[in-house]
Amino acid sequence: MRNLYKKTPNLHCNAGSKCSMFTVLWCLLGCLLLFHLHSNIDRKDREVEQFQLRVSHHPQLRELQEVEVESIRIPSSKGKRSPRAAKRRPKRTTTLVDEFMDENSPLRHVFFPGRKSTIQPMKASGNDTYYYYPGRIWLDTDGNPIQAHGGGILYDEKSRTYYWYGEYKDGPTYHAHKKGAARVDIIGVGCYSSKDLWTWKHEGIVLAAEETNETHDLYKSNVLERPKVIYNDKTGKYVMWMHVDDANYTKASVGVAISDTPYGPFDYLGSQRPHGYESRDMTVFQDDDSMAYLIYSSEDNSELHLGPLTENYLNVTSVMRRILVGQRREAPALFKHQGTYYMITSGCTGWAPNAALAHAAESIFGPWETMGNPCIGGNKVFRQTTFFAQSTFVLPIPRFPGSFIFMADRWNPSDLRDSRYVWLPLIVAGPLDQPLEYSFQFPLWSRVSIYWHRKWKLPQG
Repeated sequence: MRNLYKKTPNLHCNAGSKCSMFTVLWCLLGCLLLFHLHSNIDRKDREVEQFQLRVSHHPQLRELQEVEVESIRIPSSKGKRSPRAAKRRPKRTTTLVDEFMDENSPLRHVFFPGRKSTIQPMKASGNDTYYYYPGRIWLDTDGNPIQAHGGGILYDEKSRTYYWYGEYKDGPTYHAHKKGAARVDIIGVGCYSSKDLWTWKHEGIVLAAEETNETHDLYKSNVLERPKVIYNDKTGKYVMWMHVDDANYTKASVGVAISDTPYGPFDYLGSQRPHGYESRDMTVFQDDDSMAYLIYSSEDNSELHLGPLTENYLNVTSVMRRILVGQRREAPALFKHQGTYYMITSGCTGWAPNAALAHAAESIFGPWETMGNPCIGGNKVFRQTTFFAQSTFVLPIPRFPGSFIFMADRWNPSDLRDSRYVWLPLIVAGPLDQPLEYSFQFPLWSRVSIYWHRKWKLPQG
């Protein structure tokens, strides 16, 4: 018994040593796996940083970030002025905004260049360089002015084609009553297609006005604004959301239409007040997880409301968040970069231009933080008026992360069909950029910048 007792500790010791060695081996293996994982993550981070460095130092991208200055002299007050402009102008210093809103201003050609300054469509060629000229008349491939106001662009993966949708305003401008806003009758939603974001073919009016039924949402004397189209890969349908209203802007609703193809025709399904609230300027945003959201100005334009759409994109869910409460913002244009949501908005001043604001959030539901005016270049008045335009959409520039096209409308309230397009480069700086400074409880957002250019081109490659 004693001998057995003496041997037992050795047996226990050997078993314990084996267990200890087994534990050490597993610990070493775990450390190696963690080291390998960390190395891969660190390597990927370095690759992303090096790629961002290469992109940020790309000569064509640096060209987009060059600051251009404008110098415009206000002419003397002599000469013909429109009656409406005279009423708007009390005894004070005339401003560039006054000149912009005056259809008889001697500076009219500066804001709305004549037909001699049109952008002519050209046959695509590998050696051609296409320039954007903000404010000029843009022609389609048939030589007609493009009518796609307040709209947005859908990239169709199946056909590898861009589709630009917007308000087709090719009708006379009038006022429904003396105090009513300038307007045109509904003609419909225009659609244009392009392979290169420069040469645009008119695909027709893909959602037309109702000519005879006065009770229809799209009856010609009503309002159809800001159409946006997204594709639902589960249903195979192209879904259009839009602001629908009556001539006095009291209906304040959203309408929905669907199509089997991006070039229509779209079938109108009806309208609603989302979540039971009035809705005016609006947009839809499709996230990279295929979730889609409706964002609209509500509560007499004092705040924005945001909520997810149903799985088929044809309705809103019961979830809704109030954002930018009390800030009186409209014309939202959302986009996403490196997991952060960004938004450009406009103030509420009717057809008159005002300063844009950029906002950012880690979650689309907020909290949304305002980062200030993103406009760079031109002059002080250009920056305070979003280059005399209003936001409508932000489109990523292919193969250049952090680079986007800021799409805006330069409204011409005296002749709305002659409203112009202002497309400019928008850059979201990456980690290498000096971020904006906030108090410690908020993230350090990267700066959003929209650069003014008299002409510019997309980076190649």
